This record gives sequence, C-alpha cells and structure tokens, in this order.
Amino acid sequence: MKYLVAVDGSEPSMGALRYAVEQAAATGATVIAVSVVVPEQFFTGGDDPPMSYQETADELVSEDIEDAEAEAQRTLDEAAEIGDETGVEVETGMLYGEPVDAITEYADDEEFDAIFVGHRGLSEEYEGLVGSTAKDIVGRATVPVTVVR
Repeated sequence: MKYLVAVDGSEPSMGALRYAVEQAAATGATVIAVSVVVPEQFFTGGDDPPMSYQETADELVSEDIEDAEAEAQRTLDEAAEIGDETGVEVETGMLYGEPVDAITEYADDEEFDAIFVGHRGLSEEYEGLVGSTAKDIVGRATVPVTVVR
C-alpha cells in the first residue's frame, strides 16, 4: 500500500502525517509526503483598486519561486524527521500548481491507495470543521481520503 500525505507546515497537516505514519507502521505501507509549491501574491496598493495595467504591475508583488520552494523544503525536512522518529521512512517531494489539482492528480498518476490531509492548513480560512482544500480533495479524489483533526 502507498499513502500520500499533503503537508504545508501547519500543525493539522503534520498531525495527518503522524497518523499516516502510525497506520503505515501497522500495515507496512509506504508513506510519501508532498508539499505543493504555490508562490503567494500580494497587492501593495492599499484599498483602492488599480486604475491601469501599469499600476497593477507596479503594485502586485509575487513571492519568489525560490522562497516558496525553500519553505516547502523546510516542511518536507520536518516530515522526514517525523518518519525518522518513528522508524517509518517518509519519502518526500514537491508538487507545483493549485493544491487540490496537484494532490489529486498525483495520487491518480502514482496509484496511491489513500490520501491523508489535515483538517485545515496554513492558507485555509475557517470553513466549518473542514478547510476548503481538504474538503475539495475529498470531493475530487478517486481513492479514500482521511481528514485528520
């Protein structure tokens, strides 16, 4: 069996990883933790909307892709440490794109048996008990998804 765990550095995502590792220890499954690289964009122009393309270009600042990759790597290093602490090897990797699409497509392409996600991640705003990314993964995945609280 192969378990895919989506991690973003948030405590709920790391809790999902710890749970997946426990399940893998009991079942002999392999665990692959992935972090999706999505550079953030920030608008620095205040509350008023830009009035021209040039003004938009001047006031929209994107996080550098290397910064986003470095943050994802820190998260993946932490994921590998969790595996080391429990004696279960955790393979790691980066995905790129919109998180829900990237995670569900990767799960299909690589024939994972299950996906584990935290109930809310770093970028989630409160949406009931389950964040929108976790909820959308549950809705799109073709394999069982465990949402860990």
